[in-house]
Amino acid sequence: MQNEIKYHNLGLLKYSEVWAIQKTIFDNKVKAKGQKIVPTIENDLLLCEHHHVYTLGKSGEQNNLLINDEFLKSISAEYFKIDRGGDITYHGPGQIVGYPILDLEQFNMLAKKYIYNLEQVIINVLKEYGINSERLEGATGVWLDTNAPSKTRKICAIGVKVSRWVSMHGFAFNVNTDLNYFNYINPCGFTEKGVTSLNKELGETIDIKDVTVKLLHHFSIIFNSKLIGQ
Repeated sequence: MQNEIKYHNLGLLKYSEVWAIQKTIFDNKVKAKGQKIVPTIENDLLLCEHHHVYTLGKSGEQNNLLINDEFLKSISAEYFKIDRGGDITYHGPGQIVGYPILDLEQFNMLAKKYIYNLEQVIINVLKEYGINSERLEGATGVWLDTNAPSKTRKICAIGVKVSRWVSMHGFAFNVNTDLNYFNYINPCGFTEKGVTSLNKELGETIDIKDVTVKLLHHFSIIFNSKLIGQ
């Protein structure tokens, strides 16, 4: 039996706006799970792009942000410490950011399997563009050339939070992302690994709507779900 997931395309918004939206949805689901108000919790998937922003996970190191407040303002970027796992990352225009707010109990998966499945969605999307990607041992996300350390680069970051089986935060997939913004951080805490985008790998601007369609298709397959509201 397929689970249903409500899909919301939020467009280009500030990080704080989307954080408030997903936190409200998340908190309501966690409360409902705790009080067993309803037998089945609804599932949501938020997709958006953000204005320039850096976010630092709860286990991250402040010194992985390599610039000060004044420089942040000069590049029109914001900075937030948040409650997801992982270290520091960047979000900006041209990047598909996904926030699945799911009752993982319905999908019969723990956090480790959930992250694995998110990675698989992106891996499958990249295959459609002729790009071979994979996981990197000891690091979340989706990577290229993991067998060549000097060339290893990340194309999708993943950081999540799970409480009472309910997930929050998610993934950031670089499509037409301005990669210069990654020069001001140690992405995900790494100093020796690079960052890339679909645009950079293919050498052309990518239709982000086309990527979104493919992403939703593979998400529905991997999570055996029906997406409502596409």
